[in-house]
Amino acid sequence: MATPSGLMRALHRGTVGQNMVVDRIFSGIQPTGTPHLGNYLGAIQNWVNLQEECSSVLYSIMDMHSLTMPKEPAVLRQNILDTTAAILACGIDPKKCFLFRQSLVPEHAELAWILGCLTNMPRLLRLPQWKMKRASQNNEGTVGLLTYPVLQAADILLYKSTRVPVGEDQVLHLELAQDIAQHFNKKYGEFFPVPKAILSTTKKIKSLRDPAVKMSKSDPQKLATVNIADSPDDIVLKFRKAVTDFTSEVTYDPAARPGVSNLVSIHAAVTGLSIEEVLQQSVGLDTAHYKMVVAESVIQKFAPIRNEIKKLQEDKSHLMKVLEDGAVKAKELAAPIYQEIRRLVGFQ
Repeated sequence: MATPSGLMRALHRGTVGQNMVVDRIFSGIQPTGTPHLGNYLGAIQNWVNLQEECSSVLYSIMDMHSLTMPKEPAVLRQNILDTTAAILACGIDPKKCFLFRQSLVPEHAELAWILGCLTNMPRLLRLPQWKMKRASQNNEGTVGLLTYPVLQAADILLYKSTRVPVGEDQVLHLELAQDIAQHFNKKYGEFFPVPKAILSTTKKIKSLRDPAVKMSKSDPQKLATVNIADSPDDIVLKFRKAVTDFTSEVTYDPAARPGVSNLVSIHAAVTGLSIEEVLQQSVGLDTAHYKMVVAESVIQKFAPIRNEIKKLQEDKSHLMKVLEDGAVKAKELAAPIYQEIRRLVGFQ
């Protein structure tokens, strides 16, 4: 009989009982370089909290997904390291989670093929991300762009993950993963737990130049997006130029006053205050002065993170080792699960 410590290690690796469900969290981030304010508040901050709450957590740098949009190899290599440095600086601890690079675990791609053979084309063609991103590729779009939601499902199911932190724009993709898991179970017997969403409680952070759209690194307007490694001067400039309206009072009404409401959401998120508390503190301020209050809060929040990013970026070998060590652990967890999948589908 396994000792208590041995049992815990086996549970973490998913080797105890095919039908035993282990609470396991999986999430990933595309390597676009240093994350922006919306990435941090909507995802990374939540990752830090989740690694403290759950004993089995996997976070992946999704370099395979990044190929759905054109990338120069040298840029991709640097982005992988910069993204890794940033999330480590934000508080992700490889001792409390598996942090790894997706492409170092080939079972992701192999399982995606199996799951792709269980997924019908009309379902993929209906996904809004396909329609939007295809438009940016002259309405042609690649096979990878169409099928990457299947790879996302494989990312999650490969580890028998039970919970997945997602933003509002990824809910439909998680629903696809849930449907694929159920389809697989119906065809081959109960095997995959059906993963559930962990929705962020942070309001979606909007562009500072167009509060009708979310903040994005691909935004052509340089003043629209605040990166977590931006200098204090850059942060002040971006908030000073943030789009608001002609009413000077600070209020929260996303429908009628989206620009000011976006600033209030950011202020609340970086300080940990509620919307109501932020509004109470802002009584008597006009929006011009309030922009500087929000800018200062963001500067204070990211100052230690920015310094740590710089230190980590100077040690590329350390960043690469973190990802490689994490991949070894992830592969150790994935291998027995994938071998059972191979047996179920008839490969062995």
